[in-house]
Amino acid sequence: MPAATPDGASTWLRESVRVSSHTVGAFQENCYLVVDETVGRAVIVDPGAEGERLVRAVRASGAELEAIWLTHAHIDHIGAIAAVRREWPVPILLHPADEPLYVRGAAQAAAYGLPFDDPPPADHDLTDGATLTVGALEFSVLHTPGHAPGHCVFVGNGIVLAGDLLFAGSIGRTDLPLSDPRRMSESLARVAALDPALAVYAGHGPATTIGRELETNPFLNGVARVVRG
Repeated sequence: MPAATPDGASTWLRESVRVSSHTVGAFQENCYLVVDETVGRAVIVDPGAEGERLVRAVRASGAELEAIWLTHAHIDHIGAIAAVRREWPVPILLHPADEPLYVRGAAQAAAYGLPFDDPPPADHDLTDGATLTVGALEFSVLHTPGHAPGHCVFVGNGIVLAGDLLFAGSIGRTDLPLSDPRRMSESLARVAALDPALAVYAGHGPATTIGRELETNPFLNGVARVVRG
């Protein structure tokens, strides 16, 4: 079971990997801080809102921040990047297919009447099959388009950082600009082939596992089809 922290976050420890979840913003997005406990190094995944709170979480972790990893560039996943970068000049990693969304962050925010702090440009491109490191830990990048054209998930060390591809009991929307239901189906098939024991940390909602979703999620076990909304 995850342990609650004073700011309302949840923390999981798997082997030498500590994952803390911080649910932020109007869309209740899950930002994750992933820490290699053995060497005290960390990355922050999808800092979506409440930048000051996320900065405090990084400081409280006691780890040295190495990078910002983005599963995709919807507004609820990028809104606190600027605040984090003001504190730590770490690289921002994003798949280039999501650059059109990334550069329109302010327009996305305006459509929802939300304030927005423009982030600096992404520093490095994510590519399918690439290996990312945090401390001594390695994660594989899987390009999983559908919800967004450049959507990626990060797999390694017993976990999947799934963004808005896969949720507990559901999946990400495919009726948004640049979404693609056909590619979403292909991406879901790809993660369905992963080890059932992998823990899934999604962009919204509770954690789950690949195995649990294969048993209960209609979009992963074939009961439901991905269709355009």
